[in-house]
Amino acid sequence: MMAAPARNAWATRILAVLAKEFVQLTRDRLTYAMILMIPVVQLLLFGYAINNEPRHLPTAVLVQDNSTLARSTLAAFVNTQFFDITHETHSVEELDTLLREGKVQFALTIPGDFSRRVARGDGAQVLLEADATDPAATGAAVGAATALPNQALMHDLTGGLAAHTPKPPPFEVVVHRRYNPEAVTAYNIVPGLLGVILSMTLVMIGKLAPYVMVGILQTVVILVMASVLFQVPMEGGWIALILGVLMFITGSLALGFLISTVARTQLQAMQMSFFYMLPSILLSGFMFPFRGMPDWAQAIGQAIPVTHFLRVVRGALLKGEGLTTLWPSHVALGIFVCIVTALAMLRYRRTLD
Repeated sequence: MMAAPARNAWATRILAVLAKEFVQLTRDRLTYAMILMIPVVQLLLFGYAINNEPRHLPTAVLVQDNSTLARSTLAAFVNTQFFDITHETHSVEELDTLLREGKVQFALTIPGDFSRRVARGDGAQVLLEADATDPAATGAAVGAATALPNQALMHDLTGGLAAHTPKPPPFEVVVHRRYNPEAVTAYNIVPGLLGVILSMTLVMIGKLAPYVMVGILQTVVILVMASVLFQVPMEGGWIALILGVLMFITGSLALGFLISTVARTQLQAMQMSFFYMLPSILLSGFMFPFRGMPDWAQAIGQAIPVTHFLRVVRGALLKGEGLTTLWPSHVALGIFVCIVTALAMLRYRRTLD
């Protein structure tokens, strides 16, 4: 006869605890808002911003053959929807600079003897150079490009031209994967982990000077492991890399310090850190191709410091770029450090008062 009252008392206590926690949650407006906002942000990012098969990638072209066949070939590349012609160059050096500085994803060269070789069936070729630091950003586009010769000139090669064209495709797309010719995913992911790991640890620490050395130690360990275990190329650009690392470590620690002055509880601090980390991982180009995201997502990504730090790390290690090329990313990191540090110190003074 005592079992039922005991069960009722147990259920009553459980309901009382639930009611208490719910009331406490509604009083903590910041925590309540974070609980509601994080799923919304995840849904928007995964639903709209993430794209594993990016299209409309910026492409520079060098067309040395002013002919109908060359123009038709160029149009065929655009019609795949993977290539957007953003730069028309006049020299190989200009084409190489745009690709090395990351202003374009592809560089397409149509040589001066293209039409003559097509007409003669003499092994015509076009050169497609890809910034392959992120294999996921170029894989689908390269696949579409290599299939183009079968269809690109079908409306142009008629009559005598068609008769003299051999059965194989009228031209070949020669692909050069720059900076990561073997399309090794680790070459892109492992350097990117440096930014993510520093963010995850330093932002949550919320202290400054002593932990700069922690960030430097983490950087050294990651770079050594990247070289030894994954054979990530170390092309140089060390001054640019060191400067970027120091600014990013300082900014991450200052951000953690700012969060610690705003949050009233450890739970709030963890939620704020997670709210920063989620876009940093998804919109920075670490996990998904940056240029595969819609324009609004890229605009948000440009405001995230991890985005610029990854450009510094990958540019220095995989391309050997220095300060003259990577300075825009260093400026962005410098602005991040100044703003976050100023806000942290201002907030800290208010809490003391």
